[in-house]
Amino acid sequence: MTDETIATASSSETERPLWPALWCGFQRKCPNCGSGPILKSYLKVRDTCPVCREDFSHHRADDGPAYLTILLVGHIMAPLLHIMFVQFRPEPLVLATTFTIGCVGLSLYLLPRLKGAIVAFQWARRMHGFGHDDD
Repeated sequence: MTDETIATASSSETERPLWPALWCGFQRKCPNCGSGPILKSYLKVRDTCPVCREDFSHHRADDGPAYLTILLVGHIMAPLLHIMFVQFRPEPLVLATTFTIGCVGLSLYLLPRLKGAIVAFQWARRMHGFGHDDD
């Protein structure tokens, strides 16, 4: 490839802003328009945005949201468990029940938001077919 071909190819693919896209994805909104819902049920990604018609059918979120959820919940709840045990010494059943409910609740809250953020990351970086669309 010549320098002119590379310059033309890179200028035709304009930069997509990463952080606004991630924020929209975390809010479960379309990273392209910022208003359409990206999920049609708890974890099912829509094929297209109902507002701007951006195609999401080729996303590859796979197990990424689950891994990130486990990572975040573990890093939030493990220090809290230690602090609660050392400072307050609750009964073991109370401690186990409280942290079970906390872990499940936080996981259910984060999972769809992290899935939206991963799809938005793929859109912003033009991964897995997102780069073939015109802006």
